[in-house]
Amino acid sequence: MAIVVNLDVMMAKRKMTLSQLSEKVDITLANLSILKNNKAKAVRFSTLEAICAALDCQPGDILEYVPDDPP
Repeated sequence: MAIVVNLDVMMAKRKMTLSQLSEKVDITLANLSILKNNKAKAVRFSTLEAICAALDCQPGDILEYVPDDPP
C-alpha cells in the first residue's frame, strides 16, 4: 500500500475519539472508520480539510507515502 492514513495516530495525539471527530467534521462514523483503517480508495479535499481543521494538523500529518517496493 503506497499511501498510509495515520488518522488514528493524530486522533491519539489530540486525545480525540472517532465519535468526537465524527461530530466535529460531520462525517459518519462508518466513513471515518474506513479512512482510519486504511480501507479508503479516495478522500475528498474538503473532507481532508475538515479533518485537519478539527485535529489542528497538516495533511502530511495524516497521509504518508510508503513505497510498496523499497529500494
